[in-house]
Amino acid sequence: MSERKVLNKYFPPDFDPDLIPRRKQPRNSQQVVRLMAPFSMRCNTCGEYIYKGKKFNARKETVEEEDYYGIKIFRFYIKCTLCSAEITFKTDPKNTDYAAEHGASRNFEPWREEEAGEEEDRLAKLEEEENNPMKVLENRTTDSKREMDILDALQDIRARNARNERVGNSADLLAKLDMEEIENEEDLERKRLEEEDEKLVREVFSKIPSMSGDSPSEIVTVKRKADAIEPSVHSLLSESSRSLLDLKANVQHNTAKKVKKNTLGIKVVKKQKT
Repeated sequence: MSERKVLNKYFPPDFDPDLIPRRKQPRNSQQVVRLMAPFSMRCNTCGEYIYKGKKFNARKETVEEEDYYGIKIFRFYIKCTLCSAEITFKTDPKNTDYAAEHGASRNFEPWREEEAGEEEDRLAKLEEEENNPMKVLENRTTDSKREMDILDALQDIRARNARNERVGNSADLLAKLDMEEIENEEDLERKRLEEEDEKLVREVFSKIPSMSGDSPSEIVTVKRKADAIEPSVHSLLSESSRSLLDLKANVQHNTAKKVKKNTLGIKVVKKQKT
């Protein structure tokens, strides 16, 4: 497969291109080319519409004794898709377009008529100015007035756009301030809810010192019911903790009984017999 795609061919040393026989063709021979319809047209024989871009196998030839500033003009032959009638059209270098010649008529195109009318008006205006100097002055005055009107309208549009832009910036600023106020209100509401939650947690949970461990300063978190009647802390402790608390209370009570004080605040200590 790679041999079929090479671009360079081998030429032997004794190759002479003058010895190659030339084909004798007529001066204006036709060539078969593949093209697309350059414009939408209608067949004059059967009335079939041929849209722009439809592909055809066409015959191409050069139009003799007709050119445009040395540019050759080519003619193309196609056949109608319905009745096979021959249709011809040729190039139009003057208008950079194609022109229908035989067998079909080009469909109406409004923009082409407008362009043709504008071109005719322009040519008529130039011809009139050549013969009438006063008309030239009037046309210049009219053109100057039209330019001034256009500039004034453009200035008004620019001023209006600038005013709308300022109003838009003010509206954006107000909207931004409103959004900040809403965010501040939302933050305050969120903070208030968090404080209420913390208060409720403090009401539900309480902390008391633990007596079960070696270190009496250890803190124990006790959970209680969140109702109107608050239970006593002693009832929320375990059996071992309650027994330790009762034992400690009894020891403190007995120690207080041993130390007696009179009404004057003097300690009375009994002497031991020796």
